[in-house]
Amino acid sequence: MILFILIFFLFYIILLTGFKFYLTKSAEFSDSVKISIISAAKNEEGKIESFISSIKNLDYPKENFELVIVDDNSTDITNSLACKLIEGQNNFRLIKADTKFLDAKRGALLEGIQKSRFPFIVITDADCIPSGKWLKTCAGQFERGKEFIFGPAPYYREDNFINNISSFENLKNQFLSFSLAVLGMPYTCGARNMGFSKEAFYKMGGYNHTLETLSGDDDLLLREAVKNKLKISAFYNKDAMVFSYTKSKLKEYLNQKARHIQSSFYYLLRSRVVLAVWHLLNLFMLFSPLLIFLNFNFIWLFASKIICDFIIILSIQNKFEYNFNLLEIFYYDIIYEIFLIINFFNAHFKKINWK
Repeated sequence: MILFILIFFLFYIILLTGFKFYLTKSAEFSDSVKISIISAAKNEEGKIESFISSIKNLDYPKENFELVIVDDNSTDITNSLACKLIEGQNNFRLIKADTKFLDAKRGALLEGIQKSRFPFIVITDADCIPSGKWLKTCAGQFERGKEFIFGPAPYYREDNFINNISSFENLKNQFLSFSLAVLGMPYTCGARNMGFSKEAFYKMGGYNHTLETLSGDDDLLLREAVKNKLKISAFYNKDAMVFSYTKSKLKEYLNQKARHIQSSFYYLLRSRVVLAVWHLLNLFMLFSPLLIFLNFNFIWLFASKIICDFIIILSIQNKFEYNFNLLEIFYYDIIYEIFLIINFFNAHFKKINWK
């Protein structure tokens, strides 16, 4: 039992050390790199205006970037609304993904990448709100010679259960992903805030090696970047975060998580092993009170996990604009682990659609 606690603490110390180093890495700015922002939009009539407005407000010279919105066969008024909103913006373009030959979102993104004008690409979604210095931070990474980059992508918090569990999950996942990335094991990134050089993209075969799942335009592309030994950087800057809204309905949330988790089945073996050990250890610690009939000391496993999670969440949440209180941390921590099990099996058996 003591061994389990020691292993758990060791894991947390290593991850927290990695995360602290991630936060202290200097995020250099540049505004001289030529960048194409690519965003796939499918039925985003309710979000596209805020998105385009946020791109207009980026602190970056207009002559050094372009926005390419790819309408992925929307059935609402996304196309006509976007046309109206970008009118008069010479560096904004709207194209249709009517000739794409790859399925789902990656096909639309590929259309945008192929028709972009600049040598560096950053990807975000059409329902997101990038912060003002987002592009300057990305440019700084590219100027330092990085070939594949990704940054923080938190959610806006709202007053509903699905939003809160999604936000808590997002916070814990970003802690784990950025910690492991700094420690030399990048395994996941969000397509809401990622980028790469065109040269590197074509060097690793574009999306051709990421077709195992409907999703995978982010995580599996990162996998290929690792396999091709690209220069990868996980960056942090509070003014370079990309915010978005969560799903509000349970069915939508489950569908989204199933898409994401299906990609994890195809991570590199070392990443799958580390993640399996980490999550199984957490689940064992969480459910250890069920074994107190054998030995009351099992309660200390549960207490150790809760205390560690309190420390981690309270020390990092403000970095991502979250503000969970102690009670919320306690019960969302338990719900988060339960949903890990639900989402894992759901990903195995659920038929997934791209919106």
